Amino acid sequence: MPPQPETPAPEALSRPRVADLDALLGRPFAVLDDGFVRVVDYMGDDAAVVQAARVSYGRGTKRVSDDRGLIRYLMRHRHTTPFEMCELKLHVRVPMDAWRQWIRHRTASVNEYSTRYSIAIDAAQRTAPDAWRLQAAGNRQGSEGVLAPDQGGKISRQEGELQDHARNVYRDRLERGVAREQARKDLPLSTYTEAYWKIDLHNLLHFLALRMDAHAQQEIRSYATVIGEEIVARWVPLTWEAFLDHRRGSLVLSRIEAEVVAALGRGGEEGQQQARLVAEAAGWLADGPRGLKRNRERQECEAKLARLNLPVPWAAR
Repeated sequence: MPPQPETPAPEALSRPRVADLDALLGRPFAVLDDGFVRVVDYMGDDAAVVQAARVSYGRGTKRVSDDRGLIRYLMRHRHTTPFEMCELKLHVRVPMDAWRQWIRHRTASVNEYSTRYSIAIDAAQRTAPDAWRLQAAGNRQGSEGVLAPDQGGKISRQEGELQDHARNVYRDRLERGVAREQARKDLPLSTYTEAYWKIDLHNLLHFLALRMDAHAQQEIRSYATVIGEEIVARWVPLTWEAFLDHRRGSLVLSRIEAEVVAALGRGGEEGQQQARLVAEAAGWLADGPRGLKRNRERQECEAKLARLNLPVPWAAR
């Protein structure tokens, strides 16, 4: 029998540590009036992203000159797998209505506080008199402006009375022996829940891109901002910088928008006329009862043109 090759000795590895994040372990960051976010554990760091990316190059291939450059390249070109090598585990306390939006991000592992086994958390989010937002006129799921504080004060008092009543009804049911799974059914959505939430860095950045956006609901945006600016920025600073530059701060143009910008780049009335023709061909300039018919794509293009300090060629149509 031929001699068997010797099994190589296992390579000694050390677990990646991020001192700035280690200092935060278990520390709660307050959110809203009674919520929090805290880091329970993490795996990997910026170097883990780089390591995973360079494995795919194979031996003898040319390396990107430095870790920062590689991470920025990966972010810029939407290479996702290397970022999945890092994970973050959070303990969160959040109102149930905001949690409904949160849990729609199905790429995480979740274990939530159960009100079938335990008594519901005795806390509900309350709104300050000057924090009642008004329904946005042009966005069915958004808000703009706030209610006058004198009116808001009345609503805040009603809110407190409603929450207290619901809690008292819940307690009374429990004292009478009603099952917890049924006694809870009339608790308001403002009731706080808690959960452990573990997610990889790629999907976490996707969550932050959506929930830190100005169009996200303010409550969940508050949580996302804390997670991004207080936690992720310290955990993977190179990745966070690339995320801000190439995701949060970037400007993506559709084919039609790119053609509008290219036409405007020609300058003069000819360029503006060509841009109007592009918009008209796309169906953006249909007439409504009071001027141009509402068109979401056109409005988004107008916002991008404003950011680029370019004129809206159909504004004086």
